[in-house]
Amino acid sequence: MNFDLTEERQMLQDSLRRYLRDKYDTATRNAILDSDTGMSSDIWNGLAELGIIGALFTEDEGGFGGAGFDLAVVFEELGRAGVVEPMLDSAVLAGGLIADLGNDDQKSHLETLIGGGLQLALAHGEPSSRYDYTRVDTTAVTKGDDIILNGRKAVVVNAEAADMLVVSAREEGAVSEEDGISLFLIPKDRAGLTVQGYALLAGGRAAEVTLDDVIARDADRLGAAGKGYAALEGRIAAANVALCAETLGAMESAVALTREYLMTRKQFGRPIGTFQALAHRFSDLLIEMEQSRSAVINAAGHLETARPEREKQVSAAKNLLGRAGRLVAEEAIQMHGGIAMTQEYELAHIAKRIVMADHRFGDTDHHLERFIKLSAA
Repeated sequence: MNFDLTEERQMLQDSLRRYLRDKYDTATRNAILDSDTGMSSDIWNGLAELGIIGALFTEDEGGFGGAGFDLAVVFEELGRAGVVEPMLDSAVLAGGLIADLGNDDQKSHLETLIGGGLQLALAHGEPSSRYDYTRVDTTAVTKGDDIILNGRKAVVVNAEAADMLVVSAREEGAVSEEDGISLFLIPKDRAGLTVQGYALLAGGRAAEVTLDDVIARDADRLGAAGKGYAALEGRIAAANVALCAETLGAMESAVALTREYLMTRKQFGRPIGTFQALAHRFSDLLIEMEQSRSAVINAAGHLETARPEREKQVSAAKNLLGRAGRLVAEEAIQMHGGIAMTQEYELAHIAKRIVMADHRFGDTDHHLERFIKLSAA
């Protein structure tokens, strides 16, 4: 089987890599991290003009990609450069759910999103849900023509910058049932919706979102009442593929920085990378990189398959990338020494990104258990 990129994806990768190489360095990122917004509108608009957001949507949705390998190409490059702009949360998650479930009026927002003029966020996780994405305590109660939303959402990435939020709420069923979960597209300035933001360790910003008698209408609902979970699970699978590809790109940067350091730093008159012990440790990183790339390719290729196989392969990739990524981050820091922990050095941010990525959408232990259950089904 040929795993080489198509000509179009190779062009996408090359153009994105050149843009980020010219526009996104350590100093630029540190300035973005120190800003109040935690993102750069100039970078975001530049990515939109380059067509990067459009690559995450199909032609019917106004883009020109949307497949698993398109996500993998884009997010590997974003991870390689350590980009902190909210492409995953605004486009893949919230934008993807609008594309999957929205009516014509709701889908009209996709054009603005792809053009860079709209920010979105997915408000789904809750203080008590952890990695159980069926656990939704937020309620949606119909009163006449109104639907009243009440509840709390935790760690909603990009909520502060978002113009609209995709909010999950339970209309019926027990707290952890798949059936009964509805999704609503709510403007952030809707009365009763409050956002308390904070910076994230790996870059960007998130918020705690409170819904206090927020009024929604049928026109705000995405898809059928109580039937939002299947699309939500599919979008989290796509986000996991994107996150695995992003981690792979970050690992490549960590390995490249380590190689450069080992061949530059000298002891006893020769580069320390020529010492056998360090050479063997570095070789282990290269092996982990190859395994990780295979896992990302496999997960991306299964993203459009039936649900059981898709979820199994996504969990397998997430488990492998979590373990391999942590090893690469730890070994890269150890082989660098103290310089690796300074904010002015690229590896400090890259290593944090790799480690923290394991904790989004389920860590290694969660996905190992999930893979075992799915394989036994």
